[in-house]
Amino acid sequence: MILSPSRDATPPSRQIRGACPHDCPDTCALLTTVQDGVAIRVQGNPEHPHTNGVLCAKVSRYPERTYHPQRILHPLKRVGPKGSGQFERVSWDSALDDIASRLTQIAARDPQAILPYSYAGTMGLVQGESIAARFFHQLGASLLDRTICAAAGGEGLVRTLGGKLGMKVEFFAESRLILIWGSNSIGSNLHFWRYAQEAKRLGAKLICIDPRKTETADKCHEHIALLPGTDAALALAMMRELIVRDWLDHDYIAQHTLGWEQLRERAMHWTLERAAQVCGVTQAQIESLARDYGRCFVEQQPAAIRLNYGMQRVHGGGNATRAIACLPALIGAWRQRAGGLLFSSSGSFPVNRAALERPDLLAGRTPRTLNMVSIGDDLLREASADFGPKIEALIVYNSNPVAVAPDSGKVVQGFARDDLFTVVLEHFQTDTADYADYILPATTQLEHDDIHLSYGHTDVLLNRAAIKPLGEAKPNTQIFRELAARMGLDDPCFADDDETLCRTAYPCVDYAQLLERGFATLPVADAPFANGNFPTPSGKCEFYSSALAAQGLDGLPDHVPNHELPGTSAHYPLAMISPPARNFLNSTFVNVTSLRDIEGEPLLEISEVDAAARGIANGAVVRVFNDRGSYVCKARLSPRARPGVVNGLGVWWRKLGLNGTNVNQLTSQKLTDLGRGPTFYDCLVEVELANVQAFQAP
Repeated sequence: MILSPSRDATPPSRQIRGACPHDCPDTCALLTTVQDGVAIRVQGNPEHPHTNGVLCAKVSRYPERTYHPQRILHPLKRVGPKGSGQFERVSWDSALDDIASRLTQIAARDPQAILPYSYAGTMGLVQGESIAARFFHQLGASLLDRTICAAAGGEGLVRTLGGKLGMKVEFFAESRLILIWGSNSIGSNLHFWRYAQEAKRLGAKLICIDPRKTETADKCHEHIALLPGTDAALALAMMRELIVRDWLDHDYIAQHTLGWEQLRERAMHWTLERAAQVCGVTQAQIESLARDYGRCFVEQQPAAIRLNYGMQRVHGGGNATRAIACLPALIGAWRQRAGGLLFSSSGSFPVNRAALERPDLLAGRTPRTLNMVSIGDDLLREASADFGPKIEALIVYNSNPVAVAPDSGKVVQGFARDDLFTVVLEHFQTDTADYADYILPATTQLEHDDIHLSYGHTDVLLNRAAIKPLGEAKPNTQIFRELAARMGLDDPCFADDDETLCRTAYPCVDYAQLLERGFATLPVADAPFANGNFPTPSGKCEFYSSALAAQGLDGLPDHVPNHELPGTSAHYPLAMISPPARNFLNSTFVNVTSLRDIEGEPLLEISEVDAAARGIANGAVVRVFNDRGSYVCKARLSPRARPGVVNGLGVWWRKLGLNGTNVNQLTSQKLTDLGRGPTFYDCLVEVELANVQAFQAP
């Protein structure tokens, strides 16, 4: 039985410091109020400067999620067909004994037939990849290429700036021009938005660059609604305008960049006319954008770019990130602490991953690496010399691949294999859990210790368990410790408790300060590249990357067209992007009733022009389809969708869709130009009225 928070409880309450575990750049510091052993409130820690006492609507409802009546609190074993969601309660000993036995048999044939699948269900370094990584390393299981979020942009940044580094987010408050590029900051980066709003009040100009007219675009001075996958073309055209107008910091370019002459030559091919045609915007918009950016150099005012992940989920995402990351060096924006660019700050954190994850346990073995983006294809592949053994066992934790992985029709086929042994560590019976042979109850952030980095600021955060685990739930670390013991994996490292692991993650951070305050600020320079010192091989901002050229790739950034280019298919004339619904985070929080009530139902935003051409009225049930499958949802005629582009808001659980699918039924497993990342926003579809009688809402 699940306890519910009591409003009539009278014992004294206490507050426990923690950290938000979710896949968001804000990484908020939490205060959990506990009364009589029950968490009754989760709020932002007002002592943490970035959180400032404020949480998003999602995380402020964390007690509702923790005490949800459908929370899984006991091990479950499948008793019905895969996908039916039919399970019976079993004991931990029974579940772990059987799982260990099955995995031992598979490992005896070839441990690479076992695949872990995890991502950012928690961003914690301990409950994410510590004991779990040690377990799979000593076992010799296949490795997972964890690329499903920001791999293309991350690789682009590394090849240009030398790492996932950039501005300190708090200095955006001092910027005079802020380009919010590929980000709906109000919904997905709330605390950055606070700094942007402060800058706006002080007279800064805010420009949103995004195919969708987001809530953020509504609050900016200008919105440039370019076509998906054309960001590099826009950046190159901006460069050309900076060149022909001589809005360039020649001294910074000469001292702190590499490959300027080659980049200059390439940019000169990107006229306003050419870029406007490719991007689907007017020449005047591009010219005005370049003028605003160049004026900051002329007037010595700080210009900042908040670059986010939406723009790199297309074929050319890595090159687009590279092109945009070149812009600050052209005008010397890095000279000022309120100038430059922020994509990710995660490279600032001195995480001792080798000590946490122990890759030395591989003992010289080199297991194959499978890309998590292509899980649909890989689960359906037979053994071969190129591929290796067929995947016989899948251990899923911190992820819901049946809902979030692309081309989900194939993902479902793979998970439905009767000969695939699947174990899922979860809080709820998600789409993925429906296909498990065993579901193991995991703790939530309120029930375990963990330690966190951020990709939006430069503070380390410690999470302390606020309440005891509900029911029989166990932390991920404990589950893998117990599995290791049953399988004879007896390295002493499996005895490390969670506090030891937290201390191991950051040996150079004062742990006493973390215990006292809940966070510690890293000693990062205010203006990291004011005098160059880029952590690239050359020590400069590399417009030209010899490392990429050595791989046979283009050393310069360029516009790389989408895999699925609008205008090239008579059958599928509409581009589709699938940005997150504001009240969900990936597929997390979809089952929180109060948040789902706000979202209402799965929706496709479509322009009035495109809807009229198809006879679609607002609220009509439509079928969105391509060669990969179809998705049925309600249409919303909305100015948020530009003509030629539809917005499939995600990521709903498939079981909540009108035809048992979600938007990822339509996305592909094709990869990005750099980083082997996904191309969720590189997708062509058609939309038509659905046969309403064929579908019944849940």
